[in-house]
Amino acid sequence: MPELPEVETVMRGMQIALQGHQISDVILRRPDLRWQIPADFRDSVAGQTVTGFRRRGKYILMRLSNNLSVVLHLGMSGRIILDSPTPPALHEHVTFITADGRRCGFIDPRRFGMLDLVPTGQEEQYKFLAAMGPEPLEPAFTGPVLRAALKGRKSPIKTALLDQKIVSGLGNIYVCEALYRTGIHPQTAAGSLKPQETKRLVQAIKDVLNEAIAAGGSSLKDYVRPEGGLGYFQHAWRVYGRKGQPCPDCPGAPACTGVEQITQAGRSTFFCPSRQKMR
Repeated sequence: MPELPEVETVMRGMQIALQGHQISDVILRRPDLRWQIPADFRDSVAGQTVTGFRRRGKYILMRLSNNLSVVLHLGMSGRIILDSPTPPALHEHVTFITADGRRCGFIDPRRFGMLDLVPTGQEEQYKFLAAMGPEPLEPAFTGPVLRAALKGRKSPIKTALLDQKIVSGLGNIYVCEALYRTGIHPQTAAGSLKPQETKRLVQAIKDVLNEAIAAGGSSLKDYVRPEGGLGYFQHAWRVYGRKGQPCPDCPGAPACTGVEQITQAGRSTFFCPSRQKMR
């Protein structure tokens, strides 16, 4: 599933292409994706000007001149293509067409994505956003804020950070990478982290997310950037997907036995047991 850097990259691509433009038509080739698309979706969007964009967690909000926001989630395999072809690409279920002829297509082979509408002034109360934790790249997300959210939690820190109520937008790849940078073992009890550890962890989360956004995200399976290019951050992974390979920050065998992989809450976790010691 695309994570925060990939969603941010997609949102920025859509912003460049669509903001300030009028949507002249919306072509819906099916009535549903993961859930039913609102019956009035086309009538509500066609004829409106795109006034702005916002990302909340892994959701994209496209704001319209009629004070409605399109809520877009890419799901497992969804992607956006700009200047989509005619006839439409395979699995292009939705196409936004601007008054000046640009085409923005939503491709979703597995149909786990979603489209919805919400009044712009009520975005924070929207059913999938209301309970979300703070945005990790905003100044309000700090070490003390994270430590307060983790207080009393006995679940592993890796699992806790994937909880969107703790912090929004984080996913498997970037949590593994942030924990590695701070030397925290992924099975450490979340509530046991000390103030200095949560401070370092917050900074590592911000650093790894910003670096990934600058690289256009990580291209895995279906993900490509809206203009068609690939993200490049997968080449900078230090532990994710590197089972058995040497840790880049350890001197090598025998001091470092290589990256290990375990399963936590049904997800693969990658870490260096030499650098990230269990306490």
